[in-house]
Amino acid sequence: MRHKGVFITFEGSEGCGKSTQSRKLLEYLTAKGVASKLIREPGGVAISEKVRALLLDKSHTAMNKECETLLYMAARAQLVEEVVIPELEKGTVLICDRFLDSTVAYQGYGCGVDIATIKSIGLFATKGIQPDMTFFLDLDTEEGLRRRGGERDRIELRSVAYHHQVRVGYLDIAKKEPGRVLVIDGRKPIEENFNTIREAVERKLRA
Repeated sequence: MRHKGVFITFEGSEGCGKSTQSRKLLEYLTAKGVASKLIREPGGVAISEKVRALLLDKSHTAMNKECETLLYMAARAQLVEEVVIPELEKGTVLICDRFLDSTVAYQGYGCGVDIATIKSIGLFATKGIQPDMTFFLDLDTEEGLRRRGGERDRIELRSVAYHHQVRVGYLDIAKKEPGRVLVIDGRKPIEENFNTIREAVERKLRA
């Protein structure tokens, strides 16, 4: 689906710094007077935030991978309808902390859900909307989990082996779609990475 705005997504494993970078980009664009908005997945609107609570509640140990995948898609479908489509039609630079790549990486590569199925349902849930550019903050699995610290949610509590597979998934996505996905070294200083992101976004906005 074509749109007036620019859709930018941030992806990565736990503790990689994507949320920090997405906030910094919003602050930068806002200061420049660019119409911009930051949303997160799962969540972003009332219904999707309720689904987020279900997904991340660590007491929900019985949730299977199919249910988990469909709940992520349900939250995404509501966010697309309420926010993504209207904002992109207005010409907003829309920044999203996670999108469909997360489901491919976490539920596909991580849980073993068929990736073709994820993409098919994803096309339905997103109404064909795809990011114009994606920043993947890459970081060693163990380092990312160490940085995350604090109390962990249901997904974060999974094994290191699971989170390693998620990283493998992201790297594979980036390899297959180099024109859309820019890999950012999560080990580098925050400001250095932000400068790389800022320059890439400015080039996109000038295009």
